Amino acid sequence: MEMLPAVESDLAHLTEGQDPRLLRAIDAVAPGTSLREGIDNIVHARTGGLIVVGETEDFAFMLSGGIRLDLDYTPAMLYQVAKMDGAILINSDATTISWANVQMMPDPTIHSAETGTRHRTAERISKQVDALVIAISQRRDVVSLYLDGMKYILQDIPSVLAKSNQALATLDKYRSRLDELSQRLTRAEFNGDVVLYDALAVLQRSELVSRMAVEVERYIVELGTEGRLMEMQLEETMIGVAADRMALIRDYSTEDTEGSLVRITEEIGALPHQDVLDFGRLTEILGYDRKLNTLDFTIQPRGYRLLGQTPRLPRLVVQKIVNHFGTLGQVLTAGDEELASIDGVGPSRAKEIREGVRRLQESVHADQYLNT
Repeated sequence: MEMLPAVESDLAHLTEGQDPRLLRAIDAVAPGTSLREGIDNIVHARTGGLIVVGETEDFAFMLSGGIRLDLDYTPAMLYQVAKMDGAILINSDATTISWANVQMMPDPTIHSAETGTRHRTAERISKQVDALVIAISQRRDVVSLYLDGMKYILQDIPSVLAKSNQALATLDKYRSRLDELSQRLTRAEFNGDVVLYDALAVLQRSELVSRMAVEVERYIVELGTEGRLMEMQLEETMIGVAADRMALIRDYSTEDTEGSLVRITEEIGALPHQDVLDFGRLTEILGYDRKLNTLDFTIQPRGYRLLGQTPRLPRLVVQKIVNHFGTLGQVLTAGDEELASIDGVGPSRAKEIREGVRRLQESVHADQYLNT
């Protein structure tokens, strides 16, 4: 199954907090933003607060009383108006404090799992209107975000940094294992003895790497300006993963069309964690009988993946080469003249392709020698 047991439970919950709208909300209150500075001031003062971020006309029907301000937003001003008891209304781009000391009256029949009055009101508002609602606990220093009924509790920066560093370390291990499996598959492709299991192992690992990267990205969003170095590390770790996965799918799926590529990518991305670990399910998605013995089922790659690793070879030219030859084996045994005759290749590029393939072959075999 190619799993790291210590982090299996983490991978099972990668979807938590990944809703795009919630990620944007977390980004809006990340360290380095003026909104976060104002929230931190309220937390440190232990005054508590209820902040609604959105366009006032959308929820004007539930307002009662309050003071109309229409003042430019500043963290200091937010801190001052939070000393009053009622809710604070801020426009959707957090540039104006519209109202202060407002009593919010959401529909009391809307179900809420919260017990405190402030948090129960916040949850109901978020379920009733399109707004980000921020509830700041007066006693517990807890900041809760509510959006469309979803709740997310902001964590303190040291905790997020610790978790993100652990996630990055795990991602690095996953990427190293992915590279090992990818090298093994490349050697098998050159030797002409690929079995379906080899391709599935790389596909599974690339999906797990991508899911772990999404989790790290969520931490980076929450860290705001504190996460810039981590963002660079993530980008470096993920170089080539998405492109290699698409090439792998095109190489080994039963149907090679843009439509099937999109369908397979979406189906794999939507799989529950346990199904990603199921080679039978991945086999089925690629278009084969899930009862196949993947260790014995030999298969010919089309050549997208290997040709895609050739320097300066455009994707359109790769497509034309694959269309002409059909399989990687045919590409590797073809004569120079036949390769050069393909539209977009020519003698000069044909020579570059041969040289690139030769270097790749030497590289994977050298790695095999060094690792034995």
